[in-house]
Amino acid sequence: MRDRIDRRRIWGWWFFDWASQPFHTLLLTFIFSIYFAEVAKRHFIAMGDSSTLAGAHAQSLWGYGLAISGAIIALAAPVLGAVADSSGRRMPWIWIFSGVYVIGSAGLWWLTPAFGPGGDPALVQAVVLFGIGLIGVEFATIFTNAMLPGLAPRAEIGRISGSGYAFGYLGGVVALALMLLLFAETPNGRTLAGIPPLFGLDPAAREGTRFVGPFTAIWYAVFMIPFFLWVREPREGHRPLRIRAALSDLWALIRSLRHRRSLAAWLASSMFSRDALNALYGFGGVYAGTVLGWPVFLAGIFGVVSAISAALISWLGGRADRAFGPRAVIAACILALSAVCLLLVGMDRTSVFGIPAPEAPLLAGLRLPDLIFFACGAVIGGAGGALQSASRTMMVRHTTPERATEGFGLYALSGKATAFLAPFLIAVTTDLTGSQRLGFLPLIVIFLVALLLLGWVDPEGETDP
Repeated sequence: MRDRIDRRRIWGWWFFDWASQPFHTLLLTFIFSIYFAEVAKRHFIAMGDSSTLAGAHAQSLWGYGLAISGAIIALAAPVLGAVADSSGRRMPWIWIFSGVYVIGSAGLWWLTPAFGPGGDPALVQAVVLFGIGLIGVEFATIFTNAMLPGLAPRAEIGRISGSGYAFGYLGGVVALALMLLLFAETPNGRTLAGIPPLFGLDPAAREGTRFVGPFTAIWYAVFMIPFFLWVREPREGHRPLRIRAALSDLWALIRSLRHRRSLAAWLASSMFSRDALNALYGFGGVYAGTVLGWPVFLAGIFGVVSAISAALISWLGGRADRAFGPRAVIAACILALSAVCLLLVGMDRTSVFGIPAPEAPLLAGLRLPDLIFFACGAVIGGAGGALQSASRTMMVRHTTPERATEGFGLYALSGKATAFLAPFLIAVTTDLTGSQRLGFLPLIVIFLVALLLLGWVDPEGETDP
């Protein structure tokens, strides 16, 4: 009986990944970000920018929005984690931030392609609402991640974490496929299934594509039901909330980092690697839409390929984590992602590293740069999923079940303390050079710094205070 109950709890925990992944797949990377880039680029062209400069301005606006959201998450994450650990309760916080997630995602419906009363599309409003949804999903993730140490013995944590990411990416694939087949309109006004968008959505007003926000919110609300039904907190762990004591414990943990070389190095390394990875996720769609000129439906197909790769490699990464440990998996993923960044800098619609690309399509109407970007997407999805899964395992090796939320709050801080940095550097580099491709140069440096710091991390972890 005990094994059956434990398996159900693990499945419930996995359902958070299934429910939340569409925010990253549909909104951050493959559909909404590209739609935003289209609307923003048209607006800036109407304001007098050239096509290249308009794309750069669209990328900059998106980057500054992600930077501000990241700064808010960085400041609040460790404090919330410490407060939650002081009371022994995580589920109420998951409920609260699930509501924030749903509100922010659903509100993206209001970014219309038409100009508003002031003559401008609601670009800033869209960035703000996206940031609200991002804050919701990131904070909810902190508290669900903190449950991982109590799910299974330490030797099985890597496999469970990897399987959770694989299950989540599978959910992203299914959600993306449904959006492309049933809602998102192609240039001819029909979906990839050859039908008008469901529910009478107007393709001329891009309502099929705009439905991605409400669709993501509905998906989350429905598939969080197994999580809330099957994942329970033990009542005996509940304690009175003592905010001052929680903050005192947090400060003591932060001060102890000077004596905990492995944990300090790990938090610093993950800070840079996840910052660069999130920037790749956040700007990949904008790059496809403005540098390569991809429409939303093509980027959606690209997303399916990327998400399938992510699901498969995350599952394999969980097995590699169990066999070789999380540090080896993380190092391999960082190297693969650095190579992708180098390709993005050296490629545009007409050439690859200065070598002219063939004019004729090579496969299914796609030219060489398109096919290379498809390959890049498979690597970003696969290496990114395995990196995040192994990183979650490495954090478990550096904390205890009793202080897991606090530990994962610090982990979130390390992932968000400089979350503004990569988007900000991309935005500034893009502004200064007027080139979206050169805007990706800072990511190469950030990934290499993360790899260097990883050398000081103990593969077996460190849990002593």
